Amino acid sequence: MRRLLLAFALLFSIAHLSLESQEQEKKSTGHYMFAWTGDFGHEGNDFLAVIDADPASASYGKLITTVVTDQPTMQVHHTEYVMPASGMLFANDHLAGRTFIFDVREPLAPKIVTSFTDMAGYMHPHSYLRLPNGHVLASFQHSHHDMVEGQLGGSGGLVEIDDQGKVIRSASSADPAFPGALLTPYSLAVLPEIDRVVSTDSSMHMDNVFSGVSYQVWRLSDLKLLKTANLDIGNNHYGHVSPQEPRIGPDGAVYVQTLGCGIERISDIDKDQPTSKLVYNFPGSMCGVPTIVGHYFIQSVPITHGLIVVDIANGDKPVEVSRVKLSDGFSPHWTGWDAKTQRVVVTGSEPRLYMLKLDQATGKLTMDDAFHDADGKPGFDFANRDWPHGWKGSGLPHGVVFSR
Repeated sequence: MRRLLLAFALLFSIAHLSLESQEQEKKSTGHYMFAWTGDFGHEGNDFLAVIDADPASASYGKLITTVVTDQPTMQVHHTEYVMPASGMLFANDHLAGRTFIFDVREPLAPKIVTSFTDMAGYMHPHSYLRLPNGHVLASFQHSHHDMVEGQLGGSGGLVEIDDQGKVIRSASSADPAFPGALLTPYSLAVLPEIDRVVSTDSSMHMDNVFSGVSYQVWRLSDLKLLKTANLDIGNNHYGHVSPQEPRIGPDGAVYVQTLGCGIERISDIDKDQPTSKLVYNFPGSMCGVPTIVGHYFIQSVPITHGLIVVDIANGDKPVEVSRVKLSDGFSPHWTGWDAKTQRVVVTGSEPRLYMLKLDQATGKLTMDDAFHDADGKPGFDFANRDWPHGWKGSGLPHGVVFSR
């Protein structure tokens, strides 16, 4: 009898462990968003928040965990735009000039791999795009050799980096044909099919924020700077100012959002003389990170407190197809697309993020009402929370990326 009881106990233990393992595997293979977050009051540290992004989950829209850094919040800024295949996610505190590499392959237990600051003589990285070889190509706003008496200069560079934070190669954005021009790389688009990279020139410093009016074309294979060119001014004379986020459109052209709320369409990128044309203007200014889904260009437009979607099927003549207001007083900035669930995430000026649904047949955006706080308000509330890493306060999210 004693042996029989021991046998039953052993079988029960094995079964229990098996169920635990299955449950852990089930949780690990869920769907999540990673929100790069700083302290709204600039007293705490930067951290990565993991939120359930599976609409079929009972905990949809709920906080799962956090991983905190040792970096006091200065200016939490960009993550990568799309989760890389490696699961090694780059994210920066721009004002601190520091980038963290997170291992998020296990979403329930993300960890910091390493961090870095200046690289190859360049500083203050801004954006990160993946290359076909899996490395990151990062835009650095400034270079050491361009500094004068401690003042930041007008050029930076591009740096290729692997997932361990090692420099592979780099190149300067300085161009003697554009003396005195603001050539501080902001973000970039990688076009491996034509061996090209397009970067934009815009400043993160308010003193120079309206000085950027150009873009640059590079050869991807050796990072040779091929062309610096001014953007098309357009009829309103400000829609081209401060080019920021380039995105590859369905026609192969690069569509650039500007702080002046314009869309510049850059074509003939593989030719000696690429062409830029201001093809659209959103209302207001200070427009932020856009997203292209199919032939729809989704733009955060602060003056409307929401998003506007334009159809770029005809790239020369975009047409507005929908708009949505998020809340009074909210100034949207970051948008990110979740291809798995067909949703758009938005962050901005307040300690909150929103989730929206996109109808890919019409371009219509609607609030995802299932993604809400305990009180039923849409979105995820970052204000005045007790966070898993032991800090209480209000977080301000910026870059957000979804698991694959």
